Amino acid sequence: MSDSVRIDKWMWAVRLFKTRTMAADACKGGKVKMDGQSVKASREVKAGDLIEVQIGQLHRKVEVKEPAKNRVAAKMVENLLIDHTPVEEYERYELVKAAKTEYRGRGLGRPTKKERRLIDKLKTDE
Repeated sequence: MSDSVRIDKWMWAVRLFKTRTMAADACKGGKVKMDGQSVKASREVKAGDLIEVQIGQLHRKVEVKEPAKNRVAAKMVENLLIDHTPVEEYERYELVKAAKTEYRGRGLGRPTKKERRLIDKLKTDE
């Protein structure tokens, strides 16, 4: 493989983002950082670079093991990156995700318009 590749292409290739456009938008929105600095989607990455990515509520820290231009199978991702994200971050993310799911008792029917708006408001407040 080559010695460097665009950061948006690499993040898509190692499955940090579903599409390359989403990866580029994250760069544009300041959600991707290297050395504490926000980076553009065209920034080249090489082996050894440490990247911080905010994906929704999850803040991941990954190290580039090997640049990749093409998307790889999920099982092959571990050959291309080293995940330095603390376990506590994944646990916090799971708690936030669990808190956002609502429970509606059996037999209560559909929520009213007012209840639905309240549910939506609770889900979107971050």
